[in-house]
Amino acid sequence: TITASSPTMTYGGTVPGVTPSYSGFVNGDSPSSLTTAPTCSTKATSASPAGNYPTTCSGASDPNYTITYVPGSLAVGVDYWLVGSDGGVFAFGAPYHGSTGALRLNKSIVGMAADPLTGGYWLVASDGGVFSFGAPFHGSLGNLRLNKPIVGMAADPVTGGYWLVASDGGIFAFDASFHGSTGALRVNKPIVGMAVDPLTGGYWLVASDGGIFAFDAPFRGSLGNLRLNKPIVGMAGSPGAF
Repeated sequence: TITASSPTMTYGGTVPGVTPSYSGFVNGDSPSSLTTAPTCSTKATSASPAGNYPTTCSGASDPNYTITYVPGSLAVGVDYWLVGSDGGVFAFGAPYHGSTGALRLNKSIVGMAADPLTGGYWLVASDGGVFSFGAPFHGSLGNLRLNKPIVGMAADPVTGGYWLVASDGGIFAFDASFHGSTGALRVNKPIVGMAVDPLTGGYWLVASDGGIFAFDAPFRGSLGNLRLNKPIVGMAGSPGAF
């Protein structure tokens, strides 16, 4: 039996080699006794989203053995960054691309998004100013007068652009697909965050009362009709969807 290894890697990193392990040899035989050695691989790449990917071995041969194969699994994990209101970025296992910590900003930083294509990131301020680090700049609202402040941003997994979201649910798309907004609606409580559905390319908005607004993304439920002890402050898509 030949079993493929189960290595791990960090998203954006180098894909580790897949190696075989063996069992069942007799009469002093070893892997070097095989007529043809196996080749092992995985379809995961450095751009593969976090998750588990099969590893396989195949191609071994020897007239003295019936060879069976057992697959393994490559686990792709993610590290993270923290961002302060001054734009200071703190990297934990993830590559550091830069920050606005040493700059004087007009408004505080309120959000951050990772570029799924380059591995860099963007920071956004409450006035809609966008700062790019290791990621392409697609535009900003820093020179415009906004009705409501920006409260967050998210990357479009399809186009590589990004969205900015305001506290009234207004969506501003920069090289990203516009799926809708609550900017023209009267919402009970301000929007405080957004999350992207990587399967549909749509997104959800969430209000501080737990109300959810789905735009080209499946509606799973909300807390808008419940009395909460404390307000909702954000949301995230389940990693199982990636």
